[in-house]
Amino acid sequence: MRSMKKLVALALSPTLLLLVSCGRHSQSETYYLVAANLSLPYWKTAVSGFNAAAARYKVTAKVAGPDNYDAQAELQELNHAVAAKPAGILISVADEGLLKPGIDAAVAAGIPVITMDSDAPSSRRLFFIGTNNLAAGQLGGQRVAEKLGGRGNVVFFSMPGQPNLDDRLKGFKDAFASHPEIKIMDVVNIKGDARNAFDNTQQYLTQTGMTKVAAFVCLEASSGKVVADAIRRSKATDRVLVAWDVEQDTLAEIKDGTIEATIAQKPYTMGFVGLKELDEIFHNKPASLAKDYSVDAFSEYPVFLDTGTALVDKANVDVYAKSAAEHQQ
Repeated sequence: MRSMKKLVALALSPTLLLLVSCGRHSQSETYYLVAANLSLPYWKTAVSGFNAAAARYKVTAKVAGPDNYDAQAELQELNHAVAAKPAGILISVADEGLLKPGIDAAVAAGIPVITMDSDAPSSRRLFFIGTNNLAAGQLGGQRVAEKLGGRGNVVFFSMPGQPNLDDRLKGFKDAFASHPEIKIMDVVNIKGDARNAFDNTQQYLTQTGMTKVAAFVCLEASSGKVVADAIRRSKATDRVLVAWDVEQDTLAEIKDGTIEATIAQKPYTMGFVGLKELDEIFHNKPASLAKDYSVDAFSEYPVFLDTGTALVDKANVDVYAKSAAEHQQ
């Protein structure tokens, strides 16, 4: 009986209750999301997922990076994050060559690093969370080839050197390989400014004959709306336009018919799962963060967590519009 009373007393102990309620987490446990172009709706969605995971785990989330596309500024923010000695870093890589040393320095300092959205496979990051960009490009390329009937000139809008965009372009090229009469006329570097896409679209829409552009493809989110605007102003309704991501303006242009389709990603999921995985790694650190776990058949870590991809067109656009509206409420 005395033993039972002792157990009850222990169970009601304020100290024990405090330990149980606190669990393993603390507000002093801080995780960083580092990216470029943070002003884009895409990144606001990713940050929302990151913050939601932080709220669930009762840890601190911090977001760092430039509002525009500036890989050098992103590197500076990464270095600041490493200096703060956080529990983990989730990063989207704008330029692998430039950011790799910073990622490796973080890992050398004992900070777990996971890449999201855009990878740096040559770095010491543990693994990548995001879209299978090669497959996504193939999906978009198949739609373009279908709409063009297997022939025509195509212009892309991208930022060459950003790993995820380069993979998307390769996917399109793979899809076009069986259609030799589809020619890639240009890959325009918009340099992080959608106005460059608008200006180049207007210029290409004046070309006729053998140089007429039959399709435009936006490999990132910001240019879809402005390219659609340029096509509308020129009344070039016979041109095919494939965009990227599911911003509200893009979905509206699909309903209008100016954009044929867009490729949907899941940035909210990337942010949420990214913090969740970092939290698990922080509390169960491996013997070595610097080990290449991709060649370990018994590793606890994947090489790649695919968050999913889908093609959105008039047939399913309402589903995505509804989901976006519900998330904003």
